[in-house]
Formats: sequence, C-alpha cells, structure tokens
Amino acid sequence: MSRSSSPAAVLAAVALGAVATAVAVRELLRRQAALARRRIGKVLGETALDADRVWKKGYGGSPLDLLVLGDSIAAGLGAERPKDTLGARVARGVAKALHRPVRLRCAAVVGSESSALAGQLAALPPDYRPDAAVIVVGGNDVTHRVPVAVSVRHLEGAVVALRGRGAAVVVGTCPDLGALRPVPQPLRVLGSRMSRQLAGAQAVVAARHGAHAVSLARTVGPFFVADPDEMFSLDRFHPSALGYKRTAAAIVPAVLAALGRDAVPAQQ
Repeated sequence: MSRSSSPAAVLAAVALGAVATAVAVRELLRRQAALARRRIGKVLGETALDADRVWKKGYGGSPLDLLVLGDSIAAGLGAERPKDTLGARVARGVAKALHRPVRLRCAAVVGSESSALAGQLAALPPDYRPDAAVIVVGGNDVTHRVPVAVSVRHLEGAVVALRGRGAAVVVGTCPDLGALRPVPQPLRVLGSRMSRQLAGAQAVVAARHGAHAVSLARTVGPFFVADPDEMFSLDRFHPSALGYKRTAAAIVPAVLAALGRDAVPAQQ
C-alpha cells in the first residue's frame, strides 16, 4: 500500500478483507456440511426399532417404569435388534442391577432437536409417572446451529416437567461430534467445540434441577474415536450394537444413582 494511503483507507481495506474471509469460511463450512450429509446418507432410514416392553420379566414383581426421550441415539437408530437399542440396553442393565423388571417406554424421535422434548412429553398419557427418565439430545442442535441458550432452555423445561412427575432424571450430554469421521476438517473441529460447549451447559442445567448428567464425550467418546469400525453403524454416524452397549454402560450407573441405589449393574 502506498504511503499516501490514509488510515481510514487502511482500515477499510482490512475490514473488507475480514468480511471476504468470513464469507469464504462460511461457504467452506456450508459445502463441507453438504458433503458430510452425502457421506452419511440415509442408510438406516428414519425409524428406529420398537423396544417398548417389559424387560427381564423373570425377576417378578411390579416393573420399574423407564422413559427415554431425545433424538435418534435415544431412539436407538442403528441397532439391528430391539434388545440392542439404547433404551433396551439401559432397561436390561437397570433390571439386572435391581433384580426387578423394567417397563421401557421410548418417546424419542429420530431427528429431534431439544425443542422437540416438550412435544415428546405432551404425547405421553397425562397420568404417566415414570420412575426414571433418560434424555439424550443435542447432536441435531449442533448440526443445525441452534444457540446453546435456546437448546438448554428446552432441556431445562423437560427436566423440570419430569421432576414434577416424580421421575429420577439422567441426561446423557451431547456426544462429541468430532468423532464423526465422515465430517471433513475444519468442520469436524468446529462441531467438536460446539458439541462440548452444549454438553457443558446441559450438565449445568441438569445439576440445577436435581438430575444426573453423564458426559458421553468423556465416558464413551474415546471408544468411538479408537474403534470407529465397531462402534458406528453402517451410516458411520449412529452407534452400532456395540456402540449402544458402551453408551448404556455409562448411563446405567447414573440411573441407579438417581434412583438412590448403589447396586453395580451386571453385564448387559
């Protein structure tokens, strides 16, 4: 730039350069998001297996009622058998630990953001009173760039409503989207940062209202990073049967703690 350039001209040039860079970055991220969606595809469809039933009836006695809310992970998309869905895995783990049948009701819906939790609760019978509830949600909030404050406000409403029904509540916080290999860089790094921010905020909200939070990024994420071929299903996005087994193993102790039980869960 010439010596005759004024400070205002220099600032204008810098500002234009910054705007151009920001536009270029947004375009890159948009293209990478489209590429990731093509890579992930719709291999699994949009419907998870129905695992709603009483698990471990052989223990006898009245069943403990377990409710699962949230997104496709909560719904168990990717599992090839009902017993391998997240809800069924958690139900079986709790049943074995307490030597008591567990009646599972999964109200989670594939593709849900946190804003869908209220509708999932509203669809339940008014007199339904679960003993325990598990919420897993957040991944779609991150991919759809929902502000963290908005996401946690919806989660908070669901936790408060469930606590009002007398349920012990466990929140499986947002998984680390940085583990998704089909997502290219730098989008993967950005997704990782955003998902961890949301997970932290979810944990704070859960604790504020007496719910138990489980960091899926910390307890389960390393398994997905180390062994993606085994931990992910065919679409490379949702957990496989083994992925759900690991995830449930992290959640079951929190459910027992929320119920005030110290029993160690048996192998699911």
